[in-house]
Amino acid sequence: MTVAVTGSMAFDYIMSFPDEFSKHILPDQIQKLSVSFLVDSMRRERGGTAGNIVYNLALMDQPCLLMATVGQDAPEYIAGLGARGVDTSGVLQLPNEFTASFFVSTDEINNQIALFYTGAMAKAGQISFADQDYRSIKIAIISPNDPWAMVKYVQECHDMRIPYIYDPSQQIPRLEPNHLVKGIEGAKVLVVNDYEFEMMKNKTGLSEDDMRGMVETVIVTQGEAGSLIYADNQEFDIPVATPNRVAEPTGAGDAFRAGIIAGMMRGYSWDVIGRLGSVAAVYVLEQHGTQRHTFTRRQLANRYREMFGDTEELEDFVNYDKED
Repeated sequence: MTVAVTGSMAFDYIMSFPDEFSKHILPDQIQKLSVSFLVDSMRRERGGTAGNIVYNLALMDQPCLLMATVGQDAPEYIAGLGARGVDTSGVLQLPNEFTASFFVSTDEINNQIALFYTGAMAKAGQISFADQDYRSIKIAIISPNDPWAMVKYVQECHDMRIPYIYDPSQQIPRLEPNHLVKGIEGAKVLVVNDYEFEMMKNKTGLSEDDMRGMVETVIVTQGEAGSLIYADNQEFDIPVATPNRVAEPTGAGDAFRAGIIAGMMRGYSWDVIGRLGSVAAVYVLEQHGTQRHTFTRRQLANRYREMFGDTEELEDFVNYDKED
């Protein structure tokens, strides 16, 4: 059985400006802004929510099917994930498009100017669960993507009875209230951060109790405060794992989700599942780039023990056959 991961694949172009933007923007001329900043460094990183999730699932030897759209510029990205064991047969490569791209420049006091180009992601609705071996999917995750595609995937999971994790995240402002409600009510798990949770309540008119009554499990991440998991009529307070250093937070949430999925696939307790997510996230925090870290299952288990102590599930996590 496999995990189907839907969502964005993107390239992140990360630039550094060795000054402050505000020194070069004239407030009284803002209505005719025309300015250019000379940056002194740039990195191109592989990213996107779905790409990041499957990368981390592959590190944990969890079989996964990637369902995403990319452009003509992504053959090496696809090949790299395939080499790590990701099933990329669900990736649609569009020859006349570019892969979604995030362009961001950060000044010396961490102000940012950013642009996001949707590119091939805008055509994610061309992918369908009906074109996959959907009966082999144990669970899917519907993560941020083209909004129409996310609505389509929710409907397909309902129709095909595919259990799914609903992760609307940054697309909450773009999704209609009725679409958000349908995504929640059919999900096995709802995962959002604390700010997004409030946004969903405001947009849908649903209360926290309403949402907890509509879905088996609700996971709310809280940054440095850890996360809360509401499941089985219980509340689990999950602490963060402590990084050796903090380089960049981008992508940590995607690694957290991968840890959650891997633990769910093994049937672990929610206390352990949440902590697996926390430990996976810390590897991303310590690196610049969302897919530059690496670990083995044994290394992740050892770090779990260092942070949170031993638990019997870790022996299974280290030793299970990934074909199980």
